[in-house]
Amino acid sequence: MEMDDVYYMKQALIEAGKAGERGEIPIGAIIVSKGRIIARAHNLTETLTDVTAHAEMQAITAAANVLGGKYLNDCTLYVTIEPCVMCAGAIAWAQTGRLVFGAEDEKRGYQKYAPHALHPKTEVVKGILADECAAGIKAFFQSKR
Repeated sequence: MEMDDVYYMKQALIEAGKAGERGEIPIGAIIVSKGRIIARAHNLTETLTDVTAHAEMQAITAAANVLGGKYLNDCTLYVTIEPCVMCAGAIAWAQTGRLVFGAEDEKRGYQKYAPHALHPKTEVVKGILADECAAGIKAFFQSKR
C-alpha cells in the first residue's frame, strides 16, 4: 500500500462525509494528476434528482474540465466504494490510468456484473482504507432503518 494512496483515500473520505451531511449516500471521489488533486466530488443523486450523479461521474466531469480533454490516462481516481457498472463504463471511456477504491460493493459493484468493464490498461488497486470506507456506508444505512 502506497502512502500516497492512503493520503488521497483520506481526501475521498472527506468528500464522502460531505455527501453524508447532505443526506446523500456517503461516497466520495478524488482525481489526481501528476501529484495534484484536480477534482473532488461526492454523491449528488438526491440533491440533483439525478441517478447518474454518482461521485465518480461528478469527478470525471470536473477533471476533464480542468484538463481540457476527455481522457484521464495519466490520472488516478480514488473512490471510497467500488464503482457501479455505470461508473466503471465512464472510467473506461475516460481511459483512466488508475482506479483505487476502498471497500468492495458486493451487491452493486462492477466486479459482480461486469468485471471486464474497465479499460484494459487501467490499473486497479482495491482495499485502501476499506474498513473506514465501509463504516461510513454502514452507518448511513443503519440510520435510515
